[in-house]
Amino acid sequence: MKIIPSSRKNRDIAVAIIFLAVIALSVWLVSSLSARYNLTISSTEGGEVTTPGEGTFTYAEGTVVNLVAEAEEGYYFINWAGDVGIVADTGAATTTITMNGNYYVEANFGGFEMEIWDWYDLDAIRNNLSGSYILMNDLDSTTPGYAELASPTANGGKGWQPIGTGDQFFTGSFDGQGHEIHELFVNRPDQNGIGLFGTIYHGAVVENLGVVNVTVIGDHVVGGLVGKNQGTISNSYSIGSVIGDEYVGGLVGDFLNGIVSNSYSTGSVTGNSSVGGLMGWSHLGTVNNAYSTGNVTGDEHVGGLVGHTYYGTMSNSYSIASVTGVEYVGGLVGWNKGGTVSNSCFTGSVTGTSCVGGLVGHNRDHCTVTDSYFTGNVTGDEYVGGLVGDNNECTVSNSYFTGSVTGTSCVGGLVGHNRYHGTVSNSYSNGSVTGNYTVGGLVGWNDAGSVNNCYSTGSVTGNFRVGGLLGANGQNEIDFPSTVSNSYSTGSVTGNTSHPSVGGLVGQNWEGTVSDSFWDTVTSGQSTSNGGKGKATTEMQEITTFSGAGWNIIGVALNETNLAYIWNIVNGVMYPFLSWQS
Repeated sequence: MKIIPSSRKNRDIAVAIIFLAVIALSVWLVSSLSARYNLTISSTEGGEVTTPGEGTFTYAEGTVVNLVAEAEEGYYFINWAGDVGIVADTGAATTTITMNGNYYVEANFGGFEMEIWDWYDLDAIRNNLSGSYILMNDLDSTTPGYAELASPTANGGKGWQPIGTGDQFFTGSFDGQGHEIHELFVNRPDQNGIGLFGTIYHGAVVENLGVVNVTVIGDHVVGGLVGKNQGTISNSYSIGSVIGDEYVGGLVGDFLNGIVSNSYSTGSVTGNSSVGGLMGWSHLGTVNNAYSTGNVTGDEHVGGLVGHTYYGTMSNSYSIASVTGVEYVGGLVGWNKGGTVSNSCFTGSVTGTSCVGGLVGHNRDHCTVTDSYFTGNVTGDEYVGGLVGDNNECTVSNSYFTGSVTGTSCVGGLVGHNRYHGTVSNSYSNGSVTGNYTVGGLVGWNDAGSVNNCYSTGSVTGNFRVGGLLGANGQNEIDFPSTVSNSYSTGSVTGNTSHPSVGGLVGQNWEGTVSDSFWDTVTSGQSTSNGGKGKATTEMQEITTFSGAGWNIIGVALNETNLAYIWNIVNGVMYPFLSWQS
């Protein structure tokens, strides 16, 4: 047996102990480092988290962290949001959270709702523009405070001073609870930002409120309810008279990156530029389920609903009015730049000089008009259309026009001037069109644009460049093709018989392309065309005429449609129709 000296033995034992200690320490360090978690804390407007503060904090696993939220004056604590499953009491401003993972919590605050009973209470809102308010009853000329605050004699004849002016915006909430404010009078023709509210800012809400028999007179940014809207307006309306110079609307004057929904205006609106029945100018705004019915009068950028929209969205909206402007005049929108109009309509009369449309005066820069229509009369000089006056690099689809269009040049049943990559598709016109030159049942001049899967059935009357579908097809400024495909016309065409640019389908064709398209030689009264193929009425009602030309068409029974195809036809009974038509 080998004997190990005690000193060596002790030394080996010591080394072993140190080795084990190092391992234990390493394990502890690794476990300690891996079991640390982040807690991120924030709060909404109206208060803050004072303990442990706001930001991101790191804690060891199992640590119990105290949470304390404090509300500002006029606000109250609501609850904790985020990873609330591990908060001890989500409804308490003082509570705890146990760290067993990475968590995020937010303290929610709300403002106390202050009650508005009279004009004095309404006027006091300007002392706390971030508060929450509720209207308890109607306000009118018999309500205390009217004479000195909102009447024609108030403030030296200037009437009501708008809430939220200059850089002091309204940022709170106002709930009218379905009540109305009557006889509001504002006469400040040399001031901007005029209305019941001058400017409502991001996050602000005005809802469930009507202003009735309102009279508002201002300079720029003038509206019956709000001068400038950067917040949300819903379930509200304005009835009365609004007068201004620029950015003038029945409900809102200037609309910047906000929302207007389920709202309307029925008063008269008068201005110079960017004048609309509902709002004057919409910049990156959203309009949904809205309408206007009052008369609108202006110079340029005049619309029955919106005078000028810039990359905004408009849907499920309409206007019924008379719209008396000069240029960029539309029944719904005067000037639509980069915006979207869908499921919308206008009924009434539109009168202007240049770029006049039953729905939109001027479409520009990749905007869209879809699933919309106009019924009524359009009168102008140049670029006049039953739906769109001038369509520049934009798309018109699944839309139609019925009524009459009268102008001088570039006059069309649906679009007056379709140019520079503009597209008109799956649409039709069923109205009479009258002009001097470049007059078409669907499009006056297709100028470096495309027309496909469309038709026209109305009468067309002009002097030269007159066609049942297009007055002119082609371009003379840029090298881009003008195309027409899978389309037809059936209306009567009347023009200067001594001029060669009168045709059943196309009046004048400048090196444009017309393919797989037809016109009715019997009903049009024209045996020739500068493009397309003429067919007798019986042939125009036979599916083989169109299926043989490669159309996406199917025969259906009377009063039936097949949405799987672009075109439907009751064979031998009627002309083809678009499947989306009722």
